[in-house]
Amino acid sequence: MQKSKKAFTMIEMIFVIVILGILAAVALPRLVATRDDAGISAAASDIAIAISDIGSYYMTTGKFGTIGDMSNVNFIEDDSTDMSGGSSVAYEVSHGAGICITFTTSSDGNLSVVHTGVDSGEVCSKLGSLKTDLIRTYSFAGSSVIQ
Repeated sequence: MQKSKKAFTMIEMIFVIVILGILAAVALPRLVATRDDAGISAAASDIAIAISDIGSYYMTTGKFGTIGDMSNVNFIEDDSTDMSGGSSVAYEVSHGAGICITFTTSSDGNLSVVHTGVDSGEVCSKLGSLKTDLIRTYSFAGSSVIQ
């Protein structure tokens, strides 16, 4: 009577390890790219929300205020930072990814959203390479509700 085999051979184990390595090599870059794409999408959404919030505040009050009063988007600066004209605040695309977007107001009702060119992360550099309509100057002057 012959005993049945209860263990894998060394060759079978090597084949399994090689197959798992190939699968990991193919799947990992796609997983990382998906994470970067999500970061870019979240940053673009935050930028659009901040522009809309700041524009609404200006059109309602006829002036720029503190960043905390104008928008709920998280900027690097304190919420009490006064944006009443000529001031800038920085937006960090994701925690630790770097500051590459700045919002600058002017006393004549303009808001400039600028990619600073400081690419300290993959998400920041990809966001800068996009030809997005969000990165430009907005003019709210003459459109305020309250005179």
